[in-house]
Amino acid sequence: MQKDFLHSARFHELEKRHRVLTQELAGLGWLTDGSVTPNHPGSWRWSRKVKARTVSVSLSAPQAELFKSAIANHRRLEAILRELRTISQEVLLNSAEGVRRKSQPKKALNPP
Repeated sequence: MQKDFLHSARFHELEKRHRVLTQELAGLGWLTDGSVTPNHPGSWRWSRKVKARTVSVSLSAPQAELFKSAIANHRRLEAILRELRTISQEVLLNSAEGVRRKSQPKKALNPP
């Protein structure tokens, strides 16, 4: 099965998607988690969790724009990682022979 899979159209499709995603990773730019929300007119607040506690920092409008972009990059990073894991698991499970299961003995229809 593994030889067939490594030469299959599905494998090549997954390999191509993996390559595209890894190239996209290289171009993501700055990353951070959290969220940016308006605070007072002309000021913003960046909030995130640190050791199970919410930490907030006041930001200027230009800083807020930079943080919004970095947060979007972080969310894209997480989505790419999820997809890369899914692709990797499919390829790994199908690239080598798995454990052979013993066939279960048939149970008697009319037990004694």
